[in-house]
Amino acid sequence: MKKLIQLTVNDREYEIAVEPNLTLTDLIRYELGLTGTKKGCETGDCGACTVILDGIPVNSCLVLAVQANGRKVETIEGLESEEGLHPIQDAFVEKGAIQCGFCSPGMILSAKNLLDKNPHPDESEIRGAISGNLCRCTGYQKIIEAIKSV
Repeated sequence: MKKLIQLTVNDREYEIAVEPNLTLTDLIRYELGLTGTKKGCETGDCGACTVILDGIPVNSCLVLAVQANGRKVETIEGLESEEGLHPIQDAFVEKGAIQCGFCSPGMILSAKNLLDKNPHPDESEIRGAISGNLCRCTGYQKIIEAIKSV
């Protein structure tokens, strides 16, 4: 039986009926059409589905949509503004930190969360912040350089 939930995604309010076993990833991708949140391992190991939930990066594949009721979600689509890409997104492009792009949304959101709390992190803090996000293309160095440059 579906349950009616209310949530805010990228500063837009939604009221939607969801099945009790629907994940936040599936709600974001298939119900709201925000496909920047990627489906990877679906076990919380890869970080491709990372979103910011009430100011904390989470693996949205491990969160049920009903658990997001009354909460605020930020996805990669929420970073772009009328002025263009977010500075973190620009840095990833400039430093060559985006290759296949599959991990990039989760990496960028994890980096944003870190930089919002600590605008001048050292390399150890950056590595800690992105440790839940797997990248199979870049070897992480360009990602770390991009985050440092912001």
